[in-house]
Amino acid sequence: MRTLLNVIWLVFAGVWLALGYVVAGIVCCVLIITIPFGIASFRIAAYALWPFGRTVVRDPEAGCLSTVGNVIWCVVAGIWLAIGHVLTSIPLFLSIIGIPLGVANIKLIPVSLLPLGARIVDVDDPEAFYRR
Repeated sequence: MRTLLNVIWLVFAGVWLALGYVVAGIVCCVLIITIPFGIASFRIAAYALWPFGRTVVRDPEAGCLSTVGNVIWCVVAGIWLAIGHVLTSIPLFLSIIGIPLGVANIKLIPVSLLPLGARIVDVDDPEAFYRR
């Protein structure tokens, strides 16, 4: 079932979301000081491409610099990305087939708000169970 949902997601939303995150990552990597944001954007792009069967866990070893970076990211880009995910999930919720896709879009909000110090793991990974 995960594969079927991922293929449907890939066609209707995944490619466009991932493309947007890749473009943002390239822009962030061009500017030297924002390379950590670019790397986080590439990670989110991979997650946005194939979200079913994976989840986000917080890394307890992330230091205070990731917190500072998350505050900067949230103010500059995170709020706008979260609003975009909410707005694009609304039409998905209007159809029966789109409900799981809308849920996946909402599931992307926490990592789009606070990407630094977050890791994307498989749902079957024991780490996903213990670090939620």
